[in-house]
Amino acid sequence: MDAEPGATPIRARLSTFDTAMVVFSLVVGIGIFRTPAIVAAEAGGTDLFFGAWILGGVISLIGALTFAEIGSRYPRAGGYYRVVADCYDPTLAFMLNWSQTLMQGAGAAGVAFIGADYLMPVLLPPSWRTPHASLVLACATMLILLTSNYRGVKPGARVQNLLSVLKIAMIVGLAVLALLVAPRTHAAPHVAAAPSALRLVSALIPCFYAYGGYQLTMNLGADLKDARRRFPLAITAGMFTVVGLYLVLNFAYQRVLGIDGIADSTLVAAALSRATFGPSGEMLISIAVFLSAAGFVNAIIIQMPRSFYAMAQDGVLPRAFLRVNPDTQVQEIGLIFFGATMLLPAFVLGSFEKLLHYVIFTDSLTLAVVASTLFVLRRRRTGDGGFSMPGYPLLPALYVASLLAVGVRVFTLEPALASAGIVILLTGWPLFRLGHRLFGGRPR
Repeated sequence: MDAEPGATPIRARLSTFDTAMVVFSLVVGIGIFRTPAIVAAEAGGTDLFFGAWILGGVISLIGALTFAEIGSRYPRAGGYYRVVADCYDPTLAFMLNWSQTLMQGAGAAGVAFIGADYLMPVLLPPSWRTPHASLVLACATMLILLTSNYRGVKPGARVQNLLSVLKIAMIVGLAVLALLVAPRTHAAPHVAAAPSALRLVSALIPCFYAYGGYQLTMNLGADLKDARRRFPLAITAGMFTVVGLYLVLNFAYQRVLGIDGIADSTLVAAALSRATFGPSGEMLISIAVFLSAAGFVNAIIIQMPRSFYAMAQDGVLPRAFLRVNPDTQVQEIGLIFFGATMLLPAFVLGSFEKLLHYVIFTDSLTLAVVASTLFVLRRRRTGDGGFSMPGYPLLPALYVASLLAVGVRVFTLEPALASAGIVILLTGWPLFRLGHRLFGGRPR
């Protein structure tokens, strides 16, 4: 990609494995340790519980293939923003990215808080385990990861690889040992609620939260070596790993705790660990969840500044966001700005359930729009000769329809949160116009 005047070119530094590990950690944040309880409560039965996880995994794999083709046809820095700007309109692209930026910063802070809550029993005596201590640990985690990424893209990727490998080992170890060691539940037989389409869609909301995140690796298109060939391999390998691990871990949850036990356990992974190892199991799962949370936050930190780069190219952010350190490949201004969007919301976050519905509503609308650009790229024959997903156009159309169905369901369940998301989205329009006027861009 040709550099804009005054912009420093981004050089490809990441390997296929680096990117696959980013995909894995973007998806496996805190969701698999919290959402199974919500899925079980919404599903009301074992069959619908697993049906939601399997269907959610299949739809997410279709989504991964859709974004793999978009990334292959359109390997750009900040591609998640850029592809909407080029296929539709820069104003719409900015509005979507504006709402995503605020959501991602707050979401990353929320994950850091949950990781801190799990880590407190490992590090602190009972008298010190206060909300203030959780705030300090969460902010310290974010600051350490920001510092690591400030040193360079490749050091940040090395941290990501280490956290991802440790996370895989923790999840596999917990699931396998639980299946081998923990006694099977002898709870009273569960009376399942009658299956229904609304129950399934409601159960898919937390599943989509747990599976979400893979699409943001589009922002690393310019950082991946031989992106057209390697990007599809990286994103699909990462998602196959996620789906397999989720199904194994949910099977362990169900076998040991039962469907009612899952629904009654807010921190279901801790309940599984206690049932498997006794009280000492809580320390193990605390470390696992903290590593998972840190890996998610680090993956967000790696890729989000690339969106600011693309937005600055369109003249809607200051040109300072175009500066890339030639030695480290770090956008120092962009990294500092995103750090602020994580640290500031840390003081005003609400419940995890509220965060989940806000994130999913914003994500479902954004994903539907970005995924639909594949139809435009195909019609324009942009990037022909790269990866082409099977089942086009039926599968990407099914993916977009599924996202819109989940968005509508969230609106019916949490109209206030959904309306807040729409308001934030709409505020992007005047901000875009103001940015063009202040920073020299020309609205198209």
